[in-house]
Amino acid sequence: MNLPPEFWTYLKVVLLVATVPAIVGFVIVLAERRIMGFMQVRLGPNRVGPQGTLQGLADLLKLVTKEDITPARAERAVHFLSPVLAVIPALTALAVIPFGPPIRIGKQMVPLWVADLNIGLLFLLAITSIGVYGIILGGWASNNKYSLMGGLRSAAQMVSYEVPFGLSIVGVLMICGSLDLVNIVNYQANNAWNLLPQIVAAFIFFVSMNAENNRTPFDLPEAESELVAGYHTEYSAMKFAFFMLAEYSSMLVNSCLMTILFLGGWTIAYDGHGLTTAKLISMGTFGALLGFAIFFAKVMFFMLVYIWFRATFPRFRFDQLMDLGWKWMIPLALGNIVVTGIFILIGQERLMYWIGLATIGAIFFYLSRKPAPSPTKTAHAHKVVHAS
Repeated sequence: MNLPPEFWTYLKVVLLVATVPAIVGFVIVLAERRIMGFMQVRLGPNRVGPQGTLQGLADLLKLVTKEDITPARAERAVHFLSPVLAVIPALTALAVIPFGPPIRIGKQMVPLWVADLNIGLLFLLAITSIGVYGIILGGWASNNKYSLMGGLRSAAQMVSYEVPFGLSIVGVLMICGSLDLVNIVNYQANNAWNLLPQIVAAFIFFVSMNAENNRTPFDLPEAESELVAGYHTEYSAMKFAFFMLAEYSSMLVNSCLMTILFLGGWTIAYDGHGLTTAKLISMGTFGALLGFAIFFAKVMFFMLVYIWFRATFPRFRFDQLMDLGWKWMIPLALGNIVVTGIFILIGQERLMYWIGLATIGAIFFYLSRKPAPSPTKTAHAHKVVHAS
C-alpha cells in the first residue's frame, strides 16, 4: 500500500520532535557528564540507575516538578517567550538536515529528511541566527543587571561569530556550486571531502560553531563557573530546561552541518568510488541504515569533541574572544575566499585537494614529532611547585 507523502512528512516531524529532546536529555547530557568525569579523574553521576543511565530521567522529573519562579518586576510575556524563541529555531533547523540516503519502504522511496530545499543551507543560516534573540531577550526581560550583562555579552559574541561562521561556508559553495545540502554531499562523494580543499574554512567553521553555541572556551554568555550564571540567572524549572535544550540542539545542528559540508555526510567515497549515495540506495534498506549510521557516527564524533573541549580548555577573556573573531577569523575567512576564487578561476581546483592533504600530513607529522617533556624537567618543576 502506497501512503501519501504527507504521511511520511508528518511522521518524520513527530520523530524529530520526540527523539531529539530524548537524545539531548538521556544520551548527550549523561555522556557529557560521565565523559567529563572520566577526563577529570572523577566519577560523574553514577547513582540513578545502572552506572547512572537514568540520570537524564531524574533531571527531567526534577525540572518538571520544580516551582517555576518569575521575578516580580520581570517583563512577564517576554520572560516566558524567550526560552521558546531560543529552542524553536534549533528544532526547526533539523527539518532540512538530510540524515542519510533515501530508504525504500514498499514501493516508495522515503528521504531521510523532512524538507528538501534547494536553498537549504541559506535557510539554516537564517533560522539559526534567530536563536540569539531568545538569549538576549531572556537577559533583558529578567530585569536583573547580571542577567542583562549576560545577554549583552551574548549579543556581542554570537553576532560577531556569525560573520566568520557564514564566510567559512562561502568557499564550499564556490566549489560545490549549490546551496542544496544533498547536492553538497553528492559532490564530495564524486570528488573528495571538502575538508581537503577547504581545510582553513573547516577550521574557521569549527571554531565559530563552538562560539555560536556558547561552549567552552567561548562560554562567556553563560559563564557557568561564575557566581552568577548569566542570561538565564532568573530562570528555573522547564524554562531553564528549554535554554539547555536549545543549546544542545544547536550543537547537534552544527555538528550535522560540519559533517555535511566538510566530511561527506553519509558517504565514504572518493572520485565516485566507495559508498556513494547511489551505491547505498542500490543496497536497499541495509544501505539506507548504513548511510544513517555513518552520518550519525560522524556527528557524534563532533559532539564528543565539544565535550573534550569543555573538559580541557579554560575560558577566554572577553577581549581575547573579540580579538580572535574580528582580527583573525574574519580576515582569515576572507583570505580563504580570495584564494579559492583564484584557484577556480585558473581551473586548478584539484590542486587545492593536494595542498589540503599535504597540510593535514604536515600537522600530523608535527604532532607526532613533538618531544615529550623530559623526566628531569618534570621533576624539577615538581620541586619548584613544592618549594613555593
